[in-house]
Order: sequence, then structure tokens, then C-alpha cells
Amino acid sequence: MVHEWALAEGVCKYVASVAKGKRLRRVRIALGELQSIDENVFRFALTELLKTQGFEVDEDVVEFVARYAVLQCRRCGHSWGLGETGLSEEEREAVHFIPEVIHAYTSCPKCGSRDFEVVEGRSVEILEVLWDDSVEDAIT
Repeated sequence: MVHEWALAEGVCKYVASVAKGKRLRRVRIALGELQSIDENVFRFALTELLKTQGFEVDEDVVEFVARYAVLQCRRCGHSWGLGETGLSEEEREAVHFIPEVIHAYTSCPKCGSRDFEVVEGRSVEILEVLWDDSVEDAIT
């Protein structure tokens, strides 16, 4: 839960830094599968923190886009998803904190190599911040 609040604080600081008196309409955020973010906690934290910055928001302002993990073997080129790894909940939790440790828990399902890269699904990324144009026009 602390993880989600820390991420929400970072997003909130960014939004506040670019707001320039505008009314916030929507924030679209990509959530990487390897981060294991609790969307409900993250949404609540972000909504509450945005309110402390003076934004009038409800939970509909925050939109999440899933970024599923894609792993690719450097040896044979095979790509696979996290669901194919067979990681236990405990192992997934370890990967949540340090995504690079996934190499200790799994290997390429095709050739067995541990020489693979995480192509997608590691990060939390702000994709878009939309402002209410009618309020912006009234301010400028």
C-alpha cells in the first residue's frame, strides 16, 4: 500500500507542475504487470492527493491502461508472457520490488536460457494528462 501512495505522490507532483491553473479532466497511466500495482489503492491515493493540490477530482478522472509483461530470449528470440512463467505468489512479490530478479526465478520456456530481457511491463508511465478546455479558455 505504501508503494502505491509513493507512486501517486510522484504523479500528483507532475500534474500539479504542469497544471497552470487548468481544470484536470483525465489522467491516463500505464501500469506494468511486473509492478503488481493495486489499482484500487493507487486510484484512491492519487484522487486524494490531487484534491490536496486543489484539483476537483473523482475516481473517474484516473484511467489505467494495462501493460502486460513481455519477456524475450536473447538466445533463441522466443517471446512469452508472465503467465507462462509459473511464478508463485511469493516469487511475483519479489519481482514486484525488483523486476530484474525475474531472471532468478524463470527461464525461456523454449530453450531454457536465462539470458532474456523484459521488453515490456516494468514501469508506471503517465501517458496523458487532459485538461478541461472551457476552463482553460476562461483562465487565459
